[in-house]
Amino acid sequence: MLKPIVLAYSGGLDTSFLVPWLKENHQRPVITVTVDTGGIDPSAAKLLHERALALGAVEHHQIDARTDYFDQVLKFLIMGNVRRGQLYPLCVGAERVMQAQTIALMARKLGTSSIAHGCTAAGNDQVRFEVALRTLAPELEIIAPVRDKTFKRQEELDFLKERNLPVPPFGAAYSINRGLWGVTIGGKETLNSVGCIPDDAWVLSKDAFSKPHTPQRHVIHFERGIPCGIDGKSLSPVAVIELLEALAGPYGIGRGIHLGDTIIGTKGRVAFEAPAAEVLLNAHRELEKLVLTGRQQRIKEMLAGPYGDWVHEGQLLDPVCRDIEAFMLQSQERVTGTVNVLFRPGAVFIEGVESAYSLMAASKGVYGESTGEWTAIDAVGFSRIVGLTSIFHRRAGERDSKS
Repeated sequence: MLKPIVLAYSGGLDTSFLVPWLKENHQRPVITVTVDTGGIDPSAAKLLHERALALGAVEHHQIDARTDYFDQVLKFLIMGNVRRGQLYPLCVGAERVMQAQTIALMARKLGTSSIAHGCTAAGNDQVRFEVALRTLAPELEIIAPVRDKTFKRQEELDFLKERNLPVPPFGAAYSINRGLWGVTIGGKETLNSVGCIPDDAWVLSKDAFSKPHTPQRHVIHFERGIPCGIDGKSLSPVAVIELLEALAGPYGIGRGIHLGDTIIGTKGRVAFEAPAAEVLLNAHRELEKLVLTGRQQRIKEMLAGPYGDWVHEGQLLDPVCRDIEAFMLQSQERVTGTVNVLFRPGAVFIEGVESAYSLMAASKGVYGESTGEWTAIDAVGFSRIVGLTSIFHRRAGERDSKS
């Protein structure tokens, strides 16, 4: 009996095309595996299952990895307030190592030695998937026809239509990836640095600005840096993220287009919608300011940048990431409290933060109002000592006068 090929299946055009193409060209059964790292509700899961079988898969498996994804990746992105290019919250790329890990385990369980994916030669995901797979399961064969044979999206679409096989939504027009941390959208408009995708191409925020919603207030709860509730109701971190996506998405919060450096060295551009990430990263950042010292924040910022780069590059398995995560966890011991947020079209506004560990409340002094723990004479001496840095300028002035 021929061993099957396990295909990492998202339901998009590339992986939909690969189901019949692999069957025809490798003459082996294809088993599709969807690793649910968010964005797949029961109706979407049902459609994915039905489409995979209609395309010719002998089996389809969906694995719920949302909690593992949060525990292994997302919580550290929140703790580090991680964004790429000061804008993009790593919506989808951050989950690829997690997906590769899960698919490798499934391949072993199914007793096969071949894994296929639908990544292209021009994108980041080929690197993320294959670095993870070669690290975790070097014995597995990796099949990547879309990359290796340089198929174009229109060719894939024609292949499916010629065989009267299901074509995924948006066809060849847009490449859409959706996960717990947001949605990415690629199309002809993102192939250059000028254009914006049309309003009807957005997934979570259609009509956010043409039909704006009334502003709305909410309270976000954190415990040790982890989101744990909304508006007084305790929720799992995954449930918080999913609820925030539903609440903030219609406002156009977290909508953007990111232009940055790809792993393979080119500039790349992608549209994204990350309402939950936008809310949580802003809320967490402001709560940290209340409870962490300036030095804690500074060191954490220095580590968060490289950590985000390595997650983006598919290097999450490198031991240095465990070292940074250990620091992140320690830094969050007192990041517990509530954040008051206001949703309005296109933005989340942080109205205030509160914590039992507030360093602002711990001081007897009130900035700009009263000293509390020092006297006016102390302030004069402090300013005089700090002002000693002017010695440099005095010496520089002497040289200038002599010349």
